[in-house]
Amino acid sequence: MAKKLNTKNIREWAESLEIGEEILLSGIVYTARDAAHKKIAALIKEGKELPFRLKDSVIYYAGPTPARKGRVCGAFGPTTSGRMDNYPELFDNGLAGAIGKGDRSSTIIDALVRNKSVYFIAIGGAGALAAQHIVACEEIAFSELGCESVKRLEFKDFPLFVAIDTRGNNIYSGN
Repeated sequence: MAKKLNTKNIREWAESLEIGEEILLSGIVYTARDAAHKKIAALIKEGKELPFRLKDSVIYYAGPTPARKGRVCGAFGPTTSGRMDNYPELFDNGLAGAIGKGDRSSTIIDALVRNKSVYFIAIGGAGALAAQHIVACEEIAFSELGCESVKRLEFKDFPLFVAIDTRGNNIYSGN
């Protein structure tokens, strides 16, 4: 049975999660892929304002296809998370969770443990199904990046699995 959780109180429940658990996530989530991560990391380094508050936020490594008429967004599946592994400073600046697909580097696993953050995986290849759980989508930064711009999403029972918990247990390594 999947746990229904909301991003509003992620820090209250994140430490109770264990690898392999299925959750249905609701609440506000932001998109950011490698190009956006590079820009966000530069803003952190320069001490400039970020496009959204990292503290207690969740990022979904994804970029949508164009929305069909009457839809909030197009297909919205996860992208390979390893491309974001050069940016542990996002977790060090408060990021509570990330959603993607694939394993993470030891650098990111260390950042997850250090910051009591969690990494979720979404089902790859099911972007059209995933989009049915996104009830709002608004571009908020880096429009020049096209589908990789930063977007503010609202999830409703978005299906995920815990891949790396706050203690560093990793579904990919079996520990």
